[in-house]
Amino acid sequence: MRAVVTVTGSDKRGIIAKVSNFLFEHNINIEDVSQTILGDQFAMIMLVDTSESRETFSAVSSFAEFSSKAAS
Repeated sequence: MRAVVTVTGSDKRGIIAKVSNFLFEHNINIEDVSQTILGDQFAMIMLVDTSESRETFSAVSSFAEFSSKAAS
């Protein structure tokens, strides 16, 4: 299954590394990515393939949301 992942927030060092590591650890493949910095804000949109992941989409989504709040 394919999904769209959006990442927005204050620009900080390591955002791309953290997101791509998270996806790698859950066996989710990045198929396409677009990113930009708007002033001090970071925005990224990714097309990912979740077909090889053993995690449910809701579990990955919940953990990703929790991780982003904890990093703030």
